[in-house]
Amino acid sequence: MDTRYIFVTGGVASSLGKGIISASLATLLKARGYSVTIQKLDPYINIDPGTLNPYEHGECYVTEDGAETDLDLGHYERFLNTPTSQANNVTTGRIYKNVIEKERKGEFLGQTVQVIPHITDEIQQHIKLLGSNGNYDFVITEIGGTVGDIESFPFIEAIRQLRWELGVKCVSIHLTLVPFLKATGELKTKPTQHSVKTLLEQGVQPDIIVCRTEYELSDSLRQKIALFCNVQPRCVMQSLDAESIYDVPLQMQKEGLDREVLKIMQIPSINEPNLIYWENFLHKLKFPKSSVRICLVGKYVELRDAYKSINEAFIHGGVANECKVNLDYIQSEQIYKENVHEKLKDYHAILVAPGFGERGVEGKIISVQYAREKQIPFLGICLGMQCAVIEFARNVLGYKEAHSTEINPTTPYPIIDIMEKQKDLTETGGTMRLGSYPCEIKENSLAHQIYGQKHIFERHRHRYELNNSYLSELETNGMLATGINRNQNLVEIIELESHPFFIGVQFHPEYKSTIEKHHPLFGHFVKAAKDFKNKAK
Repeated sequence: MDTRYIFVTGGVASSLGKGIISASLATLLKARGYSVTIQKLDPYINIDPGTLNPYEHGECYVTEDGAETDLDLGHYERFLNTPTSQANNVTTGRIYKNVIEKERKGEFLGQTVQVIPHITDEIQQHIKLLGSNGNYDFVITEIGGTVGDIESFPFIEAIRQLRWELGVKCVSIHLTLVPFLKATGELKTKPTQHSVKTLLEQGVQPDIIVCRTEYELSDSLRQKIALFCNVQPRCVMQSLDAESIYDVPLQMQKEGLDREVLKIMQIPSINEPNLIYWENFLHKLKFPKSSVRICLVGKYVELRDAYKSINEAFIHGGVANECKVNLDYIQSEQIYKENVHEKLKDYHAILVAPGFGERGVEGKIISVQYAREKQIPFLGICLGMQCAVIEFARNVLGYKEAHSTEINPTTPYPIIDIMEKQKDLTETGGTMRLGSYPCEIKENSLAHQIYGQKHIFERHRHRYELNNSYLSELETNGMLATGINRNQNLVEIIELESHPFFIGVQFHPEYKSTIEKHHPLFGHFVKAAKDFKNKAK
């Protein structure tokens, strides 16, 4: 069938969960046998999230093709088990950049370049790009921000134009808030009414309204919202606060979101969604047979979204072991040699998180030393791996001033150094080593035991690497390089032969963990934590 387009907008407040609703609808449609993809249109002027501070925007998610994208693409991949690409995330900055480049090349033949039609045409082109090759039955497009925001106007106008063009091949879903006022004990629909009114003023009538709410919507409230917002009562749906984001697809199935989408598009509802695997996942998530305590040592712990993919990968790895992972976040700046034992003594495993810059690095290095000496299961990701190498060089090889040239450019022992291809770059955006690269794993290693294969592909986001000048000395003293990128001779995985589970990876395994296929590193790491806990009893 021809590609159908679904637009998801939001009102009243940001962070209501448009990404989760989009991913949940996609999950239901996929479970019916349709091919689905999701894209995110972000109204900010940055070209991509790669240069944004995690405190501003949460983690920067990286796709297989090396695009630095919004964290919602992580939800899309985790729910659908389908890789996304650069085409799945577009910002206002990229839209304007493309239009300006076309103008400079003379493609507009001297026309005055305007928001309408040139910017809106460019937006529409990006919206339809994923559906143009015929690979997808449905393309779901999430519009970032909230309706009424100045920066969102061109995106909403593009949707208005597309609705006329696409007719029944298009559905508009509006996510809004129905707040509960404790003082009066009432759910209030007025914010939803005003949100829809704002959308109508921009020429878009929503077909379905999804209401985020803490309490059940009564039939009378649904009727009221339907009356004031020009939709059928059955198209007013509730999205209750859930115990887990993985509950939401089943909530939306109960509300009939996928059924109504198909009805509006005049597509016969033949196959009911097959969600047995999803229900099994949720059962194991909610009824674990054991539990472990794991700490994440990082510098952005005040904002959990900065480590969103890691958190979700632990959920997947926990379910694979039928084990609840109680994950605590510890600020690395607050870890010193004097307090490290008190901070970390109660954990069954330690993960040192990725990041950039000097702040908190010494606390990470001290945490690595504690895990190494106390034989506690350890996983270091990206900068976490680099901290493991620095710690080993300082405390085993005796190079007390060993460091990364990112932190200390004049260190006499540059155990971590900038990659050769990164040295002459002047622009910071989109210039790191990004995306999927091959790695060859040595047999009879912990990494080979974890992956069960010799050749893997993992996603990267970094500029600095282990300095091969020190590799021979590291391996002689017990820190082994068990994963290598042969094309560039870069060390991708290190591990300690004298430790039950000590592994560092230069890549980001968390990006590839999904509901259907947990990442083996996280699965084995959780198992190692379970073994450590049982041994300590």
